[in-house]
Amino acid sequence: MTILIKILQFILSLSILVLIHELGHFVMAKIFKTRIEKFYLFFDPWFSLFKFRKGETEYGLGWLPLGGYVKISGMIDESLDKEQLKKPPQPWEFRSKTSGQRLLIMTGGVLFNFVLAMLIYVFVLYAWGETYLPASSVKYGIVTDSVGYSIGLRNGDKILTIDNLYIDDFMKITPDIVLNDRKTIQVERDGQVLNIPITREYIANLLKNRGQIEPRTPFGPFLISAFGKESPARDAGALTDDELVGLDNIKFTWYDEFQKYLSENKNRSVMMNLVRRGEKIDLSLTVTSAGMLGIASNRTLNQIFELRTIKYGFLQSVPAGISKGFKTIGDYLKQFRLIFSKHTKAYESLGGFITIGSIFPGVWDWQSFWVLTALLSIILAVMNILPIPALDGGHVMFLLWEVITGKKPSDKFLEYAQITGMVILLSLLIFANGNDILKLLRK
Repeated sequence: MTILIKILQFILSLSILVLIHELGHFVMAKIFKTRIEKFYLFFDPWFSLFKFRKGETEYGLGWLPLGGYVKISGMIDESLDKEQLKKPPQPWEFRSKTSGQRLLIMTGGVLFNFVLAMLIYVFVLYAWGETYLPASSVKYGIVTDSVGYSIGLRNGDKILTIDNLYIDDFMKITPDIVLNDRKTIQVERDGQVLNIPITREYIANLLKNRGQIEPRTPFGPFLISAFGKESPARDAGALTDDELVGLDNIKFTWYDEFQKYLSENKNRSVMMNLVRRGEKIDLSLTVTSAGMLGIASNRTLNQIFELRTIKYGFLQSVPAGISKGFKTIGDYLKQFRLIFSKHTKAYESLGGFITIGSIFPGVWDWQSFWVLTALLSIILAVMNILPIPALDGGHVMFLLWEVITGKKPSDKFLEYAQITGMVILLSLLIFANGNDILKLLRK
């Protein structure tokens, strides 16, 4: 059921983003009296699921959910319609419009996606406000893994600043380190302030979800709320609402100590120490090869830490939402530097549809849905404006060349460029989704 909810959220989000993107092209084309032959959500090779004609335009729903398209008369696009281009240009065709008009038509989708993201952020801030975990509330310090230990971090360290700059939102510490090329972390340990150097190897590991900096949490109270698909605890007789108080009569202060003990006892027999309705119960079981008992607790961050919520009135939410949108755009652009860096090897972390779909929560949460949709809208806009033939940015690149040189590329050149761009995009699609498959196989 969790996977189904993720898939449904992903499809709904993708549908909204594609419709808005193609609507941007559609509206701009209509403004300049350019004929629209087709307007499709999803692609329709060989057949469509649904279609109807209104005026000069065919509207439809394709069966291949990899995007959508608006077919504009007189434009070389993914349809590679050569027959129309053999005829003299007509006033209603894309190729008959001025370079400025064609530029606006081609950037309409990107513009609409940026505007959509801003509007969503405005709506989210007005409806729910902004809740975050202040760094000052992380009173038990941090928890990290062996990668964090390798640069000098320790469980229980309290992060004070990054490059001597205070970051109020604790969850923004790791993104700040990765995106802003930070050099040092200042921590408090046993009453002393230490300066921890950040290495390139550490940033590369962060991109692979190793060395994460997370808030340290107490172990208890640990009330069992659910069981995993593979659950030695359930098989041994544990019940929901049982309280786990220790393992092998060892009591843990911190949750990371509990996790470490399980990791050290993979495939070994341990004794679960439980309390059920006031009575102590011991159950013997074997820890899984992944170091799990197959149990979950429903404790949330707001039950452990004091979260902070900023509320916005409508007039306040507008500039705040726009500012949030521009900051997200800036942060996403910074990621391209990492993708092409030989030190971080961020390209190894590129993901496809499985990665994108997995970022949605396993339960339907409208706030999370809209925040993620806004982020994906920005990602779609930035990716589309890249100067790759077959993308909007490729068309813009050739239009700018025309404006600068006064020479329009030939239709034959644009046709070959479109084919080249489609090959590049298909290769990237295979690479990204291949990464997803490899990640699944390694689990």
